[in-house]
Amino acid sequence: MTNHRVSIVSYQKPLESVRKAVELSQGLDQLPPNGKVFIKPNIGFWTKAIAFPKWGVNTTSRVVEDMVIILKERGIHDITIGEGPVLMKPNDTATPAHAFETLGYGVLKKRYGVEYINIFERDFKKIDLGGGVVVQFNQDILNSDFVINLPVLKTHGQTKVSLGIKNLKGMIDIRSRKKFHSTDPLIDLNYSIARLGYHLPPSFTLLDGIFSLEWGPSYEGRARRSNILVGSSDMLSADMVGAKVLGFDPSKIQHLVNAAQQQGRSLDLSEIKVLGEKINSVAFRHEYEFKYNNDGSLPVAFEKMGIKGLSYPQYDLTHCTYCAWVNGIVLFTIARAWKGEPWDDIEVLTGKQMVPTPEMKKTILLGKCMYQAHKDNRDINEVIAVKGCPPEFKSIVKAFKQAGIEIDPTILEHADKYPGLFMKNYAEKPEFDESFFKIS
Repeated sequence: MTNHRVSIVSYQKPLESVRKAVELSQGLDQLPPNGKVFIKPNIGFWTKAIAFPKWGVNTTSRVVEDMVIILKERGIHDITIGEGPVLMKPNDTATPAHAFETLGYGVLKKRYGVEYINIFERDFKKIDLGGGVVVQFNQDILNSDFVINLPVLKTHGQTKVSLGIKNLKGMIDIRSRKKFHSTDPLIDLNYSIARLGYHLPPSFTLLDGIFSLEWGPSYEGRARRSNILVGSSDMLSADMVGAKVLGFDPSKIQHLVNAAQQQGRSLDLSEIKVLGEKINSVAFRHEYEFKYNNDGSLPVAFEKMGIKGLSYPQYDLTHCTYCAWVNGIVLFTIARAWKGEPWDDIEVLTGKQMVPTPEMKKTILLGKCMYQAHKDNRDINEVIAVKGCPPEFKSIVKAFKQAGIEIDPTILEHADKYPGLFMKNYAEKPEFDESFFKIS
C-alpha cells in the first residue's frame, strides 16, 4: 500500500513555513535539475476599479514569492507564473496585466528573472482527457517539466471545495470552461473537473490557507485568517486533506470521488501519511452555499425580507462562471429594488437546464443558454429574454423593468466597483492584511 505524503503546516513566518511544508511532504523530490517550472496560482477574480477582498479569493503573493525563492535555491532558473483570470470580455488584456503588476509579479521578474503570462494571450493545445472530455489546454504548462500548483483553501457553491484539481480549470480556454457546465448528467462539472490533472508533468500542490474562504469562491464569501498550508506531490491527496480541513468528508465531494475512481484510488485517509499538524487540530467547518428556501425557489435572505411574487431558483452545475458573476450582482440589485409590494409572479431562470413554471406570469430567461433552451416554450406566458454570453447589464436592466422590477441601473453600470462593497466586512480587522498580496 502506498502512503501518499501530505504536510499540514501552521503558517508562522515567511519562507520558513512554506519550506517546512515542502520538506515534510517531499514535494519537490521529482523536480528535475535545471527544469522548466510552471507556477499556477489562483486569481479567482480581479477588478481595476476598486479595492476588494482578496483574502481567501486569490493566492497570496507571499506564498508565490516563497515558492520562487525555494526553486531558485534548488538551481531552477526557468520559472513561469501563469493564470487565466475570469474575464467578462475575452479580449480584455488590461485586467490580467493590472492583477499581475499589483500582486508584485513584475517585482519577481526583476528580482528573480521570473516570467508571468496571461494564458489567453498564449497558445492552446487540444487535449483529450478521456471519458469524452476534450479541452483546449494552455501549452506553457503542458510543455513544462514540473508544475507548482498554488490554489487557495476555499469552498465553492457548486463543487463544495475548490482546491488543487479544480485550480487547473484556470488553464483551459473559455469555451472549454463553459463546456464543463454541461447538461449531460453523466459528463457534468464534477466529472470533467476530475480529469484535469491528466497529462500534466509531475507537480507539487500547496494549498494556500493563510486566508481560507467559506461561501466561495469569490469576494461575496467570508474569509478567515486560518494560517494553514497543505502540501503534497499527489494532487488528489492534497485535496482530500484540504477538504477535511474545510470540514468535509472527501467521499462527499463528487469530483474527488470521480478522480479517485478514475485513478483506481481509495478516499480512505488512512492511506495518506499526514505530517506536521494533525487534521483534527486545524479542521474548521466552512460553509459552501448560500441558503435557499425549502423548494429552492428563493434565497432565504429574500424570504426573510418578505419578498413576494418572485421566483429565482437556486443555481445548478450548469450555471457557468461568467453568468454566475452576473447573477450575484443581479440578486443584490433585486434586494435593493424591493419596496414591500408583491411583484407580479415573475420567475428568473439561469444556467442551462432550469424549466419554466406555467403558473408564473412573466419569465426572464437570463443568458444565451437559457434563452435558446426556452425561447419557444409554450409553458411560458410572457418571455422576457436577456441574451448574451454573459448578458450585458443594460439588457438586464431593460428586462427587469419590462417585468415590473425597477432595479438601479447605476449599480450595474458600475459593476466593476460592486466588489468593493464587501470591504466593509473586514474593516478594523488587522488580521486581514493586504500586504500578503504585495511584494516589496
